[in-house]
Amino acid sequence: MAENSLESVLSGLRRFPDVEAPNLQAWDATDKLLLQTALELLTPDSRIAVVGDRYGALTLGALSACGVRNVRVHQDLITGERALRNNAAALNVDAGFEQLPLGAALFEGADVVLLQLPKTLAELEEVADAVARYAAPRTVLLAGGRIKHMSLGMNSVLLRHFNDVQPQLARHKSRVLIARNPRPVTGPPPFPVADPNTELDLTVCARGAVFAGTKLDIGTRFLLRFLPDMPSAENVVDLGCGTGILAAMYARSHPASQITATDQSAAAVDSARATAEANGLAGRITVLQDDAMDSLPDGSAGLILLNPPFHLGASVHAGAGLKMFHAAGRVLAPGGELWTVYNSHLQYLPALERLVGPTRVAGRNAKFTVAVSTARSPHA
Repeated sequence: MAENSLESVLSGLRRFPDVEAPNLQAWDATDKLLLQTALELLTPDSRIAVVGDRYGALTLGALSACGVRNVRVHQDLITGERALRNNAAALNVDAGFEQLPLGAALFEGADVVLLQLPKTLAELEEVADAVARYAAPRTVLLAGGRIKHMSLGMNSVLLRHFNDVQPQLARHKSRVLIARNPRPVTGPPPFPVADPNTELDLTVCARGAVFAGTKLDIGTRFLLRFLPDMPSAENVVDLGCGTGILAAMYARSHPASQITATDQSAAAVDSARATAEANGLAGRITVLQDDAMDSLPDGSAGLILLNPPFHLGASVHAGAGLKMFHAAGRVLAPGGELWTVYNSHLQYLPALERLVGPTRVAGRNAKFTVAVSTARSPHA
């Protein structure tokens, strides 16, 4: 791999259509280290699978700088999928990669797997199980991450699925774990998990990558306290639905409503769909993966429920929430309401007023604020 070729690929990458800002970039040192480590294993005929390629650095680096002819890639976020296609077009890469769900088609016959280590051990468990289950018997998994986000628990997860796990020397505050000799797999895949939540009397289903797993996160718990105060609406959106708890609880308490549960994450969409089915609500809840409701028509919702993230990858950043507020202002019908729960220190009220409409505080505790924003007329 020519170093100049790799630098050329990386320097041309953008995050778009994800949030862009001067302090956010489309690749990190781990992407570079993974590609450099993989070089001695790769040939043009290597069957390579990539997981967690945020904006295309690993896929396009393998194709353009490592000489690999074909890459199969799974990206959980739809913004990552679109960014990879945009970056490929910018680099004049019009073939050589296939975007696939996490599963057999992604890993079948793969002899090298590149993985950006995920944030949660549950997600790593699901990926490691799938690699051991479906990839070639002599596959090599290269799992890389920023040292500050890595833990010994990651080694333990990999050792449950591979006989040999070797940490490599750290470089540029990143490290690669090399896992070889996958262990035989028995039984069904471990995900999605389905757990009864006795507090809600609801079965919650979760894939490994979904936020909070099957647990009820504290922001959603606080927003659910206001469920009796929320208006009835014919069309309701659970924006950033995660496992679909808000959608399911609203559907159960408002039997005349139709709910759309939407998220950027494929894992979240799978989880929310499974949660709806497990609770007999599949006919009332439509689940779709999109970017900030970009597939929903203007003025089509009477109510939107939102527990926005305050991280973009590993960075604390308000951009994701602001993007969602702007989308809510477009999708809400005039007079429709956005109910948002957020960490109070983010001080979102001025943005909600500007991007959606008049906003009041429905409640506040030591950590969270619940705000209600009423959509103004588009001509107001």
